[in-house]
Amino acid sequence: MNTVPASSPNVWRASLMLALVTLLGFGLLYSLAATGIGGLLFPAQANGSLIERDGRVIGSSLVAQPFADDGYFQSRPSSAGYDVMALAGSNQARTNPDLRARLDEARAAVAAREGVVPADVPGDLVTQSGGGIDPHLSPEAIRIQIARVARARGVDAAVIERLVAEHSEGKQFGLFGEPRVNVLELNLALDGKSGVPSPRVRGEGAEGG
Repeated sequence: MNTVPASSPNVWRASLMLALVTLLGFGLLYSLAATGIGGLLFPAQANGSLIERDGRVIGSSLVAQPFADDGYFQSRPSSAGYDVMALAGSNQARTNPDLRARLDEARAAVAAREGVVPADVPGDLVTQSGGGIDPHLSPEAIRIQIARVARARGVDAAVIERLVAEHSEGKQFGLFGEPRVNVLELNLALDGKSGVPSPRVRGEGAEGG
């Protein structure tokens, strides 16, 4: 069997060509093509699903943010402080006493804020998502806040209920996940709804708090 010595120029030439094709083809050209095609077919998603108002970016439909005023629906708690550069869950086990204490404290605070008993507080209003900035809440977690939001804005709760229904999403393709509501989009719809006055903002209002 004939073998080519490793020191042969042909071997080095073939190796270098393979490395060059791999780096340029898969490391550069493929990335540029995928980015370009993604930007053309899905421009909003490719740029972070950003939400703009009056030419200013105020958030993303994929990222939760806090709200300061009682006239807004409150987001799910964040273990990352709503910081997109620090995505993480709390990584605390169910048996961790610190986790239990935090959940009990959060449940009591939400119950007092919404005027319900702690047992009626949905879990996603006190637990933190795995990524730390889940922008959605369950319909149950939204409904429990309707009375407070309506009271703060001085409108009938039925008006808020209809708006919530308009912004409620079902399961993905009718099969995957659970029904949900995007909190930021709902709050922005509240501010833009004719006949629904904005609350007197004590923090930063619909752009975080």
